[in-house]
Amino acid sequence: MLHSKTFVKKTRGGKVNKQVREHYLRDDIYCGAPICKLCDSSAARLSPSASTILVLDTNVVLNQIDLLENPAIDDVVMLSVVLDEVKNKNMGVYNRVRALCSNSLRRFFVFANEHHKDTFVKEMAKESKNDRNDRAIRVAAQWYQSHLGGAARVLLITNDKENKRKAIAEGISAETIESYVKSLDRPDLLDLVVQPSSEDVEMEEVEDLRPSKRKVIYTEHKPMSEITSGLHRGIYHQGKLRVNRYNPFEAYVGSESIGDEIIIYGRTNMNRAFDGDIVAVELLPQDQWHEEKSLSIADEEDEEEDVHLVPSSADDAPRTTNLVQGSAGDTNAVSSRPSGCVVGIIKRNWHSYCGSLEPMPMPAGSGGTAHALFVSKDRRIPKIRIHTRQLENLLDKRIIVAVDSWDRLSRYPSGHYVRTIGEIGDRDTESEVVLIENDINSRPFSSQVLACLPPLPWSVSSEDLANPIRQDLRDLRVFSVDPPGCKDIDDALHCTALPSGNFEVGVHIADVTNFVHPGSPLDDEASQRGTSVYLVERRIDMLPKPLTEDICSLRSDVERLAFSVIWEMTPEADIISTRYTKSVIKSCAALSYIEAQARMDDSRLMDPLTTDLRNMNVLAKKMRSRRIERGALTLASAEVKFQIDTETHDPLDIGMYQIREANQMVEEFMLAANVAVADKILKHFSLCSLLRRHPSPTREMLEPLLRTAAAVGLNLDVSSSKALAESLDHAVGDDPYFNKLIRILATRCMTQAVYFCSGDLSPPEYHHYGLAAPLYTHFTSPIRRYADVIVHRLLSASLGIYKLPSIFQDRPHLTSIADNLNYRHRNAQMASRASVELHTLIYFRKRPTDTEARVVKIRSNGFIVFVPKYGIEGPVYLTTRSEKGGGEWFVDEQQQKIKKMDGSLSYSVLQTVRIHMEVVEPQPNRPKLQLTLT
Repeated sequence: MLHSKTFVKKTRGGKVNKQVREHYLRDDIYCGAPICKLCDSSAARLSPSASTILVLDTNVVLNQIDLLENPAIDDVVMLSVVLDEVKNKNMGVYNRVRALCSNSLRRFFVFANEHHKDTFVKEMAKESKNDRNDRAIRVAAQWYQSHLGGAARVLLITNDKENKRKAIAEGISAETIESYVKSLDRPDLLDLVVQPSSEDVEMEEVEDLRPSKRKVIYTEHKPMSEITSGLHRGIYHQGKLRVNRYNPFEAYVGSESIGDEIIIYGRTNMNRAFDGDIVAVELLPQDQWHEEKSLSIADEEDEEEDVHLVPSSADDAPRTTNLVQGSAGDTNAVSSRPSGCVVGIIKRNWHSYCGSLEPMPMPAGSGGTAHALFVSKDRRIPKIRIHTRQLENLLDKRIIVAVDSWDRLSRYPSGHYVRTIGEIGDRDTESEVVLIENDINSRPFSSQVLACLPPLPWSVSSEDLANPIRQDLRDLRVFSVDPPGCKDIDDALHCTALPSGNFEVGVHIADVTNFVHPGSPLDDEASQRGTSVYLVERRIDMLPKPLTEDICSLRSDVERLAFSVIWEMTPEADIISTRYTKSVIKSCAALSYIEAQARMDDSRLMDPLTTDLRNMNVLAKKMRSRRIERGALTLASAEVKFQIDTETHDPLDIGMYQIREANQMVEEFMLAANVAVADKILKHFSLCSLLRRHPSPTREMLEPLLRTAAAVGLNLDVSSSKALAESLDHAVGDDPYFNKLIRILATRCMTQAVYFCSGDLSPPEYHHYGLAAPLYTHFTSPIRRYADVIVHRLLSASLGIYKLPSIFQDRPHLTSIADNLNYRHRNAQMASRASVELHTLIYFRKRPTDTEARVVKIRSNGFIVFVPKYGIEGPVYLTTRSEKGGGEWFVDEQQQKIKKMDGSLSYSVLQTVRIHMEVVEPQPNRPKLQLTLT
């Protein structure tokens, strides 16, 4: 059956075209119920013994997804009209619903009501799209009721009062989600129910707190129409809100419209915005702007600070009244930073949060609903009010809570309990928290994904060796150099002296795309995961272990498939020629960085492998020198290395990660391979290559570095990466750690390097600032990065080995893949850092320590220090809330110092101080490493 809709459309040229949209309707779409006598039961997904079948409306799916994911909710019909609406409104929820519908262990059936001749409904005159969709849901529910003939109860679940009223009037059974959950006699499930806030929604329980009795705490958010107009006229400024990790009452919004960061100080000015929200900001009057150094480090007591924290003028010190700003005798010596307040939320970043409930006495007659405050482990997140019937069982647990709403009459946002993670303080529980907070998928790979793998044991076949696209390089002396204990070896090297006096140098990368085929379940999973995640005590793989540690891993003494980049180089490391080939290799050694370095340093060793290492190292040094001459930056990061007990997995020792020449040698050739591949793929695919860029930092971004350098007598030239690199080379002090510290501070001023599709930007924007390279990509780690998998496919196509997959014709889809890779890459970094912080707490819990630290940032009530020995950073307080007089300090912006008013004591940036490190718990269930002066 064909349903046609005719409408007219006006073209840009003013021509009016008549268009016909055809909608095919069928009568052979199955209902999915095995109890049905009319439909083919082989397509059934619902339970044969189902007494009740649920039909959900759109708002229930959008708002109650945490409840729907609970196994207690089953035998659900998901209508196509509902899925389409959910997809348009929230892709995150849509993906979770699709996962439920495709999960063979859950009984969710998708019914194409929009294509069934008995359930399709036409639009009526003067009917809104929302009303039409509600009617379509009711028609489908009524059809199921009639179709099953009483074999099961069909129940429409809706929280919309009007939709429920109409359904009952039409003879359809209908209930609210809360009413249905209560009928299951599962009080624990009621904690998962999101309490609706809309006035037209029927609520089973309403908090007895009338608006007239509640004080307005926050200003009302502007409507989107007003925000859009204000942004256009320059009255408002748009950007992402980032909350300071050391002070949850201080946030920043990077604004392109004014070319600077806007400081948002105090919960009132944040106006219910969460970290990561895209917000509209209005600048405050200039006499209320703040100097950055006037902003303080919040301590744990500040959690109970009233929301009205913003000072009335720039002369009021934030929170601590015994602090003075500016320099002695001139409080206005420093220009203020733009300050503002949030006037509207453009895009929410709400997700699930991990933490615990604030300790509280059990209410009298426990067993009913209790109000509780949830405290996130992330201090940047405000406390969240929830209702729970499980208070007694949850007080000693880490739990997950989702935010539902934040009323402007409420000090705290409202949310609901999602699930329990485990006991507070348990290492496995706390590690799970790290993964959840950073949206890391650590679930086991599905059977569909594992079915894509070749059977084990796997070995190179005669067909592989005979394949004309693949060169046999097993006679080469190939070796790998990796961190100790590395099992997922995705790169190997060779260096052969040629009769001409030149060298043949090869980078051999695991041929992952030989096993991961486009569009397969394995490829889809890798695409979503984006990257492997390295925690202190374990690795979460992007690909299943049989691939990462066996089939693809370039282990020693086994034949493996590779993708090779091979150069002929002069002794001066000048490239004569470059070729690319699929290959078969057999590594002769899998060395650690320490082993490779020891070989190169031992003058007694003259074997061929050691000679190859030394030759490569000589070439790498020349390549590195040339790269630095072009302007590449040598930056530094505070990488921490733990020694872990193999049985308990507790940290035994902690220290800074040591970089050796062997590390730099491998890095140099990986960089060269990535640059060579970027050049090759872009020549063939100018619009759909996946590249990696590093935007140049703005002068404003580098300002903290310049202020710090000037305070210690350094004049850094930041006019180009080359000028900055040379300045950093000359930044040498008496302290042997001084230069590394300056480089760490420089690293923190940089933007993040990001993946992008070449067709989305112009060639000048491809530039990689840190590497001083006009082109760059990632090719060398396909076992652990999906970006490299894409680049392998591009390189294969550029060589004519395989046809380019059709996905590369879809630019918007490529852009979305790049966006996901950037998101996953950043989350993996954040998870790694959080894992380090967790194990640092575990290590120091029983080991209070005195050590040296360097001051890296001055604040009005203390300073931030960096501890070189352990790679740790944290706040040191000079004043506390309880201090009364005699504790007055002021910030000298010019000298980057904080001085006591009587001149008896001062601390300056980059100064060495002695500190005591000890784990304390100023708030229950929130341990922290406290740093105090000794």
